[in-house]
Amino acid sequence: MIHHRDTEVQSKLLHEKLTEGIIGAAIEVHRTLGAGPLESAYEECVCHELHLRRMRFERQVPLPVSYKGVQLDCGYRLDVVIEDRVILESKCVEHILPVHEPQILTCWKLAVKRVGLIINLNVATLTRRGIVRKVL
Repeated sequence: MIHHRDTEVQSKLLHEKLTEGIIGAAIEVHRTLGAGPLESAYEECVCHELHLRRMRFERQVPLPVSYKGVQLDCGYRLDVVIEDRVILESKCVEHILPVHEPQILTCWKLAVKRVGLIINLNVATLTRRGIVRKVL
């Protein structure tokens, strides 16, 4: 029998090594570029860094919405999906606001992925303050 606490620990550790590698790639790009460039520039550079680290990824992945049995194109796109397991969404905002997390969690649920990262690249030094890791 799995206890609730055991399930919490397993969820917190889900894809931990992969997310650490992704965060390392993002930190390397941020260290090189600094704060300021557009999200698209960061995304391009992070993808290059992921490639250098031999991680499989897809960019700007279309995310249809299933509504009453019909797949609808609502314009949702996931920034980057790494190893078909972790979603990376990058932001260039002053702060990650409470409204950002539910918006992104909805996309993750639609994509049927359990682990995602939100990285705010508009910070002087990319630390845990600019990184949110969520497990569904």
